[in-house]
Amino acid sequence: MAGKKILMLAGEFSEEYEIFVFQQGMEAVGHTVHVVCPDKKAGELIKTSLHDFEGDQTYTEKPGHLFALNKTFAEVDTADYDAVYVAGGRGPEYIRIYPRVQAIVREFHEADKPIFTICHGVQVLIAVEGVVTGKRVAALQYCEPEVRLAGGIYVDVPPDGAISDGKLVSAKGWPGLAAFMRECLKVLGTEIRHG
Repeated sequence: MAGKKILMLAGEFSEEYEIFVFQQGMEAVGHTVHVVCPDKKAGELIKTSLHDFEGDQTYTEKPGHLFALNKTFAEVDTADYDAVYVAGGRGPEYIRIYPRVQAIVREFHEADKPIFTICHGVQVLIAVEGVVTGKRVAALQYCEPEVRLAGGIYVDVPPDGAISDGKLVSAKGWPGLAAFMRECLKVLGTEIRHG
């Protein structure tokens, strides 16, 4: 089976692990991941952030590494991709207001293609009517009211867990990347054999 093409929607201060680990892991098994950010071109850099729970009431945020985008946002044609992935962190809270970001998610949803989301990435899906309606969805617990108000069924998975509901795969945050990526690979039809 040929590798799949995955479009990753990211923004400034998206979660570093959810960009780097996802892209590198998917590419390690033969898939292609194009990472885009609204109003930016291939080769331009975005700042990422690192989020962690360190005993406070909410997560802390620290600067992450710079990430070089490998696709120009304005050139995205959803017909070229097999799935879309929305990285979490701070990026989703602002990229969700871009009409083209909403259109991209809507096109994947209407084409019944896989949609992957982690942490705050669900904020982008919620911005498009009907995407999470009736679906079991995991996300960082602070997004639970938004998931419910959008008609989704919030599932409080363990930090290292993930769930799939049809072609929608979701997880709470970066500690769940291994489980999340396993579910994504299943939905993509990817088989890994050890010998």
